[in-house]
Amino acid sequence: MSPAGVTGFRWLMLYRILTLLSYQMVAVTVGWHIYELTGDPWSLGLVGLAEVIPYFCVAPFAGHLVDTLPRRKLGAVACVGLALNAGALALIAAHDVGVDHLWTIYAAIAVGGVGRSFLGPVYNALFARALKREQFARGASMGSVVFQTGLVLGPAIGGVLVGVVGKSMTYGLAATFAIAAALALLRMPVTEPPPQLQRGPVLASIGEGLRFVFGHQILLSVLALDMFAVLFGGAISLAPAFIKDVLHAGPEALGILRGAPALGSVGVALCLSRWPLQAHAGRIMLFAVAGFGACMIGFGLSKVLWLSVAFLLLSGVFDGISVVLRSTVLQLATPDEMRGRVSSVNGLFISSSNELGAFYAGSMARLLGMVTSVALGGCVTIGIVAITAIRAPKLRRLNLRDLH
Repeated sequence: MSPAGVTGFRWLMLYRILTLLSYQMVAVTVGWHIYELTGDPWSLGLVGLAEVIPYFCVAPFAGHLVDTLPRRKLGAVACVGLALNAGALALIAAHDVGVDHLWTIYAAIAVGGVGRSFLGPVYNALFARALKREQFARGASMGSVVFQTGLVLGPAIGGVLVGVVGKSMTYGLAATFAIAAALALLRMPVTEPPPQLQRGPVLASIGEGLRFVFGHQILLSVLALDMFAVLFGGAISLAPAFIKDVLHAGPEALGILRGAPALGSVGVALCLSRWPLQAHAGRIMLFAVAGFGACMIGFGLSKVLWLSVAFLLLSGVFDGISVVLRSTVLQLATPDEMRGRVSSVNGLFISSSNELGAFYAGSMARLLGMVTSVALGGCVTIGIVAITAIRAPKLRRLNLRDLH
């Protein structure tokens, strides 16, 4: 990698971790904030729904814009949107709104969903400009390390700060991180795509990205497998309720619980950055997603804090393998002129499923109880792995060298 490439990749990683810190601090704080006001697990599910609806509506257009407009400037604007979202939540918390004004919190979350729809496409498009093709597998592992580190530090910092300085100050620091992410992106030295790759009607451009993904069996099966695993195995959204009603701990323990999966993912991503996977990648991914489902069952049944943390830590190991493999396939299989659009489709599959999974988990917890709903979600995840293994033979035989 050239010195300029190294510098560009470092700025990109700084942008990524700062946006993650901002988003995760808001996520853990708003979860505690809303559950403190309502005491209802279903209200936590509505957090996911409030974010995913605007995200789902904007993401296809975000991908087109990333392939059309200067990517760094577009990403910086999205970061400013995150900062405004966190700032609004800080004002709401400072005025100590009650349940009657709960809609203001959900409205602020919706604004954050719009901004977040641009972050993934911007990152993935700039990733391919900062690295050479033969460096994608190792770069995806390093990107996963940074990603999971943000998932560890964000909830941990947020949980501690909520307990020490309060919700308003925590939201304020999240806004500061988002502004810093915008500045990091603007400092990144990278070339933008040539003009001839930036033309075409909006709807036709979006349709081209959708056709590419749905016509690529390996890419589609990898995204679908990850989507359903996150959708039905999204127990972590219920962490505030588990902490209060099952494990009987405080906001500091919530930060530990939210950060445990990411800590496991960091460890495995560091290993994969040193020894990238190539052969039997598809089989390894199927095994990893099945292991993730089994860990969700264990977490749902646990009534001891350290055991719950252990199950979530191990779930992060399995999820980390899946994330690295999915990211590598996404980069290797996508033409440069379509990275924004394909990444936005990836976001619809993966990122939106986090919020839909939160809504599903909250709804099922209300219907069946938290323990039953989480254990059932883990069982469904394992069943989806079995179906995917049967219906997607190309994924079973996947060797990453075949995509180079």
